[in-house]
Amino acid sequence: MTVNERVQRLERLLEVARNLSTELDYDTFLQSIISVASELTSSEVASILEYDEAGNQLRFAAVPWFHRSAIQGVRVPLDESIAGWVYRHAKPLVIQDVKGDERYYSEVDNAAEFQTHSILAVPLLIKGQPVGVLEAVNKTNRAHYTGEDVTILETLASQSALVMHNAALQERAERICDEIARLDQMKNDFISIASHELRTPLGLILGHSTFLREVIGEQHRDQLDTIIRNAARLKEIIENLSNMDNFESGAARIRRRRVSIPRLVEEVIVSFQNDAYRSQISLHTDVGQDNLLVEGDAGKIAIALSNLVKNAVTFTREGGHVFIAAEPIPGYVKVSVIDDGIGIPSEDLPHIFERFYQVESHLTRRHGGMGLGLSVAKAMIEMHGGRIWAESAEGKGSRFIFLLPLDSAQADAAQRVFDA
Repeated sequence: MTVNERVQRLERLLEVARNLSTELDYDTFLQSIISVASELTSSEVASILEYDEAGNQLRFAAVPWFHRSAIQGVRVPLDESIAGWVYRHAKPLVIQDVKGDERYYSEVDNAAEFQTHSILAVPLLIKGQPVGVLEAVNKTNRAHYTGEDVTILETLASQSALVMHNAALQERAERICDEIARLDQMKNDFISIASHELRTPLGLILGHSTFLREVIGEQHRDQLDTIIRNAARLKEIIENLSNMDNFESGAARIRRRRVSIPRLVEEVIVSFQNDAYRSQISLHTDVGQDNLLVEGDAGKIAIALSNLVKNAVTFTREGGHVFIAAEPIPGYVKVSVIDDGIGIPSEDLPHIFERFYQVESHLTRRHGGMGLGLSVAKAMIEMHGGRIWAESAEGKGSRFIFLLPLDSAQADAAQRVFDA
């Protein structure tokens, strides 16, 4: 082979390597590989076989167009074929005359109405493990395959293996994403059905229990209080599930009205006075000016704030303090819920707004819950185009902060910034 021919071969190999970074699709790239393999090894044809795990055999991934319909459905056994030997041993193999070799598998030739005389086959390897085989068949003029032919085919095989491996990873990732989407839909369907079906009987339990408490004797009121307290707790869980389901399905809508943040804070505080009193926790507010207004949905803002205050009261020790502050900043109202409770470990802090996430500690488990309160709060605030975050030091307390845009125009502008 002349120097000029060697240079041409190298240029073709470099061209194949460059194609790895182009937008050639999987099938087109493999077809280009077998075309270049035939050209550079002076062979009649070339093909790529990939391992079929389901059948423990090899199948054709790329064949010349004129053989495609005939042999694409043919499967090649690992134990009784030249390609199978190369795959199992992960070594190149050159056979100058296949007639005298017992590994020659004639079914492919029979299907393609073709006659193989000589063959060069190399494995496709990923991290030393075979994933397929690249074959070149019938060197022209009945010449013998050389060591240089082997090197060329191994170079092309390494490129092919990488592309095949990446395609397999992408296919696997797509299957996983599809399965995750299916499971997520099943979960959402379950949450939707469960929250809907449980709401009516739970309402009846609460209604009748509350009525009975008023007419029953004092000796049984503690038992009824237990029923009412736990039914209310279950109602809260169902409402959180329903809120998240509505948010994710797009059913939730913001009904914008002028909302007084100081008044809303006071209403939320009143609803937690009894819980705080029983736990000997002091509730304090600093809401500043009375005309601190935003354009939003008072019910959804109240849900967010209530979940934050409940979280603070729950994880603050006896004798502790919970402080709620509201103040104007340019374009927003800033609301903070601050406690001197147990705090949040630094490794858990990035995840606390995720659905069903619970800090793994005996204190969290003792107080129960499904890990939805903070995710619901986040959803309610973000529906307004706002932001929410947390700051905490374990053992020293936590600070939850959210920003609400003053009006819908500010909310739309904020949303564009967040999306970017």
